[in-house]
Amino acid sequence: MKTMVSPSLLSANFIDLKSDVEMINRSEADWLHLDVMDGVFVPNISFGFPVMEAVGKYCTKPLDVHFMIVHPEHYIEQTAKLGAMMMNVHYEACIHLHRTIQQIHAAGMKAGVTLNPSTPVGVLEDVIRDVDMVLIMSVNPGFGGQKFIENTIRKVQRLRKLIDETGSHALIEVDGGVQAETAPLLVRAGVDVLVSGSYIFKNIDPVSCIKALKELKR
Repeated sequence: MKTMVSPSLLSANFIDLKSDVEMINRSEADWLHLDVMDGVFVPNISFGFPVMEAVGKYCTKPLDVHFMIVHPEHYIEQTAKLGAMMMNVHYEACIHLHRTIQQIHAAGMKAGVTLNPSTPVGVLEDVIRDVDMVLIMSVNPGFGGQKFIENTIRKVQRLRKLIDETGSHALIEVDGGVQAETAPLLVRAGVDVLVSGSYIFKNIDPVSCIKALKELKR
């Protein structure tokens, strides 16, 4: 199976967002990754529902929405109305995580759970069979262009072992510092979905860049 690629809109050109979305549409990208930041859960603010609604109407790829906010459960219905395929919430932001996963599914979306770099994969042991995807942050969330945290490789391996042992069908996604050197290591460790921002959008040929990432195999 080819690796899936979910380019991160956070690194797109917001002065000419339509052109970048058109590039994603004609590329082999599987999804479009949308990072929502509130300036509270993470020390940055990105974009909200007006931008996501505009992008959603024009983008032909499924929307992979990653909420880096407090109380993401308050926005489940609004996210579903966007037509989002995946709603991804942080383990660290959800007091009642199992309930939130159930609510996301009830709204007609796939449910993802994100782990910060310091959060061990073992915290998902009791919900791993309920989630559709686990997103491992390979940088500290809040800003693009950070250096890849090398421990992520071992963390992916531990998560792959947990998924295999429990019979879960969850995909593994990684976000942060994904580029030519780190992507092959991640795929070999067991990653299914690569999120990449500046490496794709700042590439001289982003369509070919996406294609090359997709051709990586375990």
